[in-house]
Amino acid sequence: MAKVKKTPRPKAETPKGFRDYFGAEVSERAEMLSKIAGVYHHYGFEALESSAVETVEALGKFLPDVDRPNEGVFAWQEFDENDKGDWLALRYDLTAPLARVYAQHRNDLPTPYRRFAMGPVWRNEKPGPGRFRQFYQCDADTVGTASMAADAEICAMLADTLETMGIPRGDYIVRVNNRKVLNGVLEAMGLGEDQAARDNVLRTIDKFDKVGEQGVRELLGKGRLDASGAYIDGVGLSDEQAEPVVAFLTSKADDPAGTFANLRAAVGGSAIGAEGINELEQIAELLAAGGYGADRIEIDPSVVRGLGYYTGPVFEAELTFEIFDEKGRKRQFGSVAGGGRYDDLVKRFTGQAVPATGVSIGVDRLLAALREKGRIGGVATGPVVVTVMDRDRMADYQAMVAELRNAGIRAEVYLGNPKNFGNQLKYADKRNSPVAVIEGGDEKERGVVQIKDLILGAKIAQSATLEEWKERPSQFEVPRGDLVSKVREILQGQDD
Repeated sequence: MAKVKKTPRPKAETPKGFRDYFGAEVSERAEMLSKIAGVYHHYGFEALESSAVETVEALGKFLPDVDRPNEGVFAWQEFDENDKGDWLALRYDLTAPLARVYAQHRNDLPTPYRRFAMGPVWRNEKPGPGRFRQFYQCDADTVGTASMAADAEICAMLADTLETMGIPRGDYIVRVNNRKVLNGVLEAMGLGEDQAARDNVLRTIDKFDKVGEQGVRELLGKGRLDASGAYIDGVGLSDEQAEPVVAFLTSKADDPAGTFANLRAAVGGSAIGAEGINELEQIAELLAAGGYGADRIEIDPSVVRGLGYYTGPVFEAELTFEIFDEKGRKRQFGSVAGGGRYDDLVKRFTGQAVPATGVSIGVDRLLAALREKGRIGGVATGPVVVTVMDRDRMADYQAMVAELRNAGIRAEVYLGNPKNFGNQLKYADKRNSPVAVIEGGDEKERGVVQIKDLILGAKIAQSATLEEWKERPSQFEVPRGDLVSKVREILQGQDD
């Protein structure tokens, strides 16, 4: 008889491009999202939690900076009894689901509709260092108004959010540009309706932050050598044709008026370009009226990321403080949020133009920034641990835990094998517990409990002499009735 082949055990490993999050990380993210939600709610936005799964048809082809977004999603086909069915996919952002929700429920929603949403999104892309296939986004959008006041409000709210999260003024800047101005530049270049040429120019503009003014000139012309020595073919434009693009990208002046004058020169007689500049002027005026100066929000035509996706104003929040990269080199932290106006997204469902504008905060990026600034991080404090000296008296220990919890103190009973008391203290140390409670048979008879300050005990053990240990006790015997008050006293002393 043939030997039955055993089924191999599954590997205990996280799928490529995904990761697990533990205690402190989850708590930090939850606290951050709660604070952001507070700012959004303060501005009058309402929470929305939409489905994590959408039809591929509903998601459409609106994923920024991806030519064929359906190849960048996790999708599957759901068959019915006739072997037919819809293709479904995990959402790749929180904006496409909003378009579907608004189109589906628009008769029941106020206009304009302000909403915020927070949650994980999934992209089937090649993972890399710090780049995962599942990550959190935190969005706020206004649907149903073409007023530039909505865009100005989003920018102001973004600045307030960063400051609420502990990014001080001077360590960030919200930069604003407009897709319509770029369209005016393309008109001034004489490209007309040549979509292929326009796309080539857009891709070149997108490289401005990497290659600079001279690099853009070369790529718009014959081409250039990249850092590896490889030759990159250019778009093939003349110097005269390329000049409006360079003028657009370098038009930022020392004050808004100078920037707007430079932009008007870049777009020439383009009507759409002039419209975009007027919109930027409205935003600047509204922000100034609200007390948001150029130290917080500025008009900056060099903001080009995502311009292929947006239809009007576009904004980006950049953190300006320096950090050290993995090679020890100084660099700026960079972007943590971006957004803009996307007036064509809901139209896919309704056939009617529905203006919309919004912003998305990269949660993981912002968390990393807060750690760099020392605003979060460190070791999270665990619960008070009530040790078990006699398994037959578990009810007594549960009563202690209940008293501590009812007093608002985080606590738990040790649930492992109580035979080895040393293992219980090792467990408390692994949990980073601040206090351990001990009540053996002797303490029970005398009506007392032992309360051990684990934080102070660890410090004394590391640095103090034996005499100092005696002068600074880390373990106290108190009447059983004083359990809660003594534990609270120790915890408050640890916070001082």
